[in-house]
Amino acid sequence: MQHTLRRMTRRLARRAKNAVNVVLGWIAVVLLKAIRRTDPQRTVRFAGRFVRRVGPWLPEHRIGRANLKAAFPDWPPAEVERVLGGVWENLGRLGAEFVHLDHLFNLDPARLDQSRIEFTPETAERFLALRDSKKPALIFAAHLANWELPAIAATAFGLNSAVLFRPPNIPTVRRFVLDVRSSRMGRLIPTTLDAPMRIADAMQEGLHTGMLVDQYHTRGVDVTFFGRRTKANPLIARLARHIDAPIHGTRVVRLPGDRFRVDLTEAIEPPRDAKGQIDVAAMMQLITSILEGWIREHPEQWLWLHRRWR
Repeated sequence: MQHTLRRMTRRLARRAKNAVNVVLGWIAVVLLKAIRRTDPQRTVRFAGRFVRRVGPWLPEHRIGRANLKAAFPDWPPAEVERVLGGVWENLGRLGAEFVHLDHLFNLDPARLDQSRIEFTPETAERFLALRDSKKPALIFAAHLANWELPAIAATAFGLNSAVLFRPPNIPTVRRFVLDVRSSRMGRLIPTTLDAPMRIADAMQEGLHTGMLVDQYHTRGVDVTFFGRRTKANPLIARLARHIDAPIHGTRVVRLPGDRFRVDLTEAIEPPRDAKGQIDVAAMMQLITSILEGWIREHPEQWLWLHRRWR
């Protein structure tokens, strides 16, 4: 009897949660569509100011403060709070920019001077070289500035590309997100259990594949990040080991005047073991060190609000 009651309770709880998600998803999509009708620049600036004010009241602010104090132990409290304010503003701007993603960042490589996105000549040449290469590449990125832009840049430069992404849990919101992203970002591969197989298949087709690699991964390899041990997802290094693909890094820097710069590194020479194969742990440490250097340049533009160290 008790077992039956527990099972019925769980079933009712699941149905209630699904019903709540339907309502929340509908409300979220209505709001997102309403925001799409607003002036992009004004909306982005307002969202940045609003989230900068609201963010310090949220529990994630304490996580960010603890992370920054550990990463920069010599910083005074005022500097920690200043950077956290920038983190929240960047997050607010990112949310508003995402809603306008499919038309706010129109990018024509032949008219880069008319775009909000800047490239150094070296980066532009590397994008074109990847486009013309017959060998697919793996590209890593971090939660810096507007981290959606490298995928937009790849598509604009004509790269056949795929992007690993985490889809929202609510189906209605998930469909909206896919609609916005799919028109500008090439093939989208969700972070499901079969993601490695899908990525391998995409690369067999010649698609360059990008992924974010700066979050904690429970079953990852040990790396040192800002002097502290943590775990990194080794997927990109393992794929390179089995497919023998070059690895590049890409980042976004938020600039004054609602502009951005997208950087793309040269192919990174991977560390190898005694058998000549890519050393997965050493490769992830190398990538993590590159990410740390980027974050040190613009700490207010990285997402310090998640538990990177555990």
